[in-house]
Amino acid sequence: MADLPEDNLAAAVDEALACNVCASVLPLGPRPVLRVSETARVLIIGQAPGTKVHMTGVPWNDASGDRLRDWLLMDRDLFYDQARIAIVPMGLCYPGRLPKGGDAPPRPECAPLWLDRFIRLMPQVRLTLLVGSYALRHRLGKGAMTDRVRQFRDLGPAIVPLPHPSWRTTGWERRNPWFGEELLPALRQAVGEALR
Repeated sequence: MADLPEDNLAAAVDEALACNVCASVLPLGPRPVLRVSETARVLIIGQAPGTKVHMTGVPWNDASGDRLRDWLLMDRDLFYDQARIAIVPMGLCYPGRLPKGGDAPPRPECAPLWLDRFIRLMPQVRLTLLVGSYALRHRLGKGAMTDRVRQFRDLGPAIVPLPHPSWRTTGWERRNPWFGEELLPALRQAVGEALR
């Protein structure tokens, strides 16, 4: 019996790449950016592509991605090994800018349409990284970002909460030395174990 399209990862990707639900409000138009596979062991759930990622079509292909890879102690080859690492943001397309600066939040229509579906279609995922306040809120509910990240041990071995790795996090890291001393070593160990 053939898989139904909604239970087939390839069909879901095709549908997501053709999605135009938000087209009328996306300043640069739709360009969904994601990487998924049935064999991925680690899933990175971020916010939404920025302009550089939108232009290149490569997720985390910017300074924030460099910082995230530094946190993971991971080179680009492993990070972009789609067979091992899946990347699905809360919003698949660049959402635009806020009037006072910074990227707008992920479009609210996107995660209900795509994220849970992709998670269901990747049964080999052993570890999920929730990167940034939007991903944290979606999966863990309301709560302060720092508190959510600080309580990483309470979530068990399958989820690691992280702040967004933008330049704005530099001061936050200085004020929260436990992040580098406790969370990052635990994160690196969890990723290593998930990929083994």
